[in-house]
Amino acid sequence: MSELLDVQDLQTRFKVRKGFVYAVNGVSFRLEEGETLAVVGESGCGKSVTMLSLVRLLPPAGRIESGQVLLRGDDLLELDQRQLRDVRGGQVGMIFQDPMTSLNPFINIGTQMAEPLLYHRGMSKKDALARSAELLEMVGIPDGEARLREYPHQFSGGMRQRVMIAMAMSCEPSVLIADEPTTALDVTIQAQIVELVKELRDRSGVAVIWITHDLSVVAGIADRVIVMYAGYIVEEAPVDALFEDPRHPYTVGLLGALPSLGGETDTRLTTIGGSPPDLAELPNFCPFHTRCPFVIERCRRENPMLEPVSEASGRDHRAACWVDIRGVTERSGGTAATEQ
Repeated sequence: MSELLDVQDLQTRFKVRKGFVYAVNGVSFRLEEGETLAVVGESGCGKSVTMLSLVRLLPPAGRIESGQVLLRGDDLLELDQRQLRDVRGGQVGMIFQDPMTSLNPFINIGTQMAEPLLYHRGMSKKDALARSAELLEMVGIPDGEARLREYPHQFSGGMRQRVMIAMAMSCEPSVLIADEPTTALDVTIQAQIVELVKELRDRSGVAVIWITHDLSVVAGIADRVIVMYAGYIVEEAPVDALFEDPRHPYTVGLLGALPSLGGETDTRLTTIGGSPPDLAELPNFCPFHTRCPFVIERCRRENPMLEPVSEASGRDHRAACWVDIRGVTERSGGTAATEQ
């Protein structure tokens, strides 16, 4: 695989009445052609803001302070608005959390689906509607031509999400950003949406960034995982390595909160006590230290860098932690941690 997207030192702030909220703090990652990268963490950890920053879809209070977002070598942060419109929907497709708020309730599905095809592909309206009907059937909505005349409220939640996926894929983008696309759906429909995105990825070769707080979904779709906390990447690893050998206490906590189908029915799930830090100031300490069971004095006075967990791992597995927590992945406790 070749490199498609290279994000370097991305920093995003939000202007508030008393100053700034430091939402994204020096985030760097790469995305390969055809790869699926999962971005996980609690609500408010910076997942969605990071991905919205890539295509500059921030609200007025948001501002990108620094960084580079290189898509096949072109820095998206340097493009003017016309060039950026060509990227959005054309090269980068997006699936948002709630399709009911993303779709216009007063415009029929056909008109909304045809719009990106008219703008990015220069199709006639007739051809755009015909292609839209094909896309609906491709994502599992039968009788696509008739459904184009209907409105969003005439579709179920799962069907509306399929419409959003069809729109995001309509112009055959290189990158598909899925921002918690299964959050508002029941478990059965969630599984269907995950399988649909996997099928479309395998068929088209699109690279996927899947944003979620649900690690159980990650195991079935991702090649690589980024764990975010307080606007920082605290761990990055291939999906198998993350589940088998997590190296950050926050990752261990997230994994411990997952129910196990084969586990004891009376086993209590792990909880992560406390709350994320106030991001009105950049922390000069590990942002997780107040919630960490392995905290040492150094954690209270220095913020660790994201570093390879071993010489053999290289950039494949990195964590931002002052403590070596190998052997503590068991939910029942684990062995003592040591300072690195």
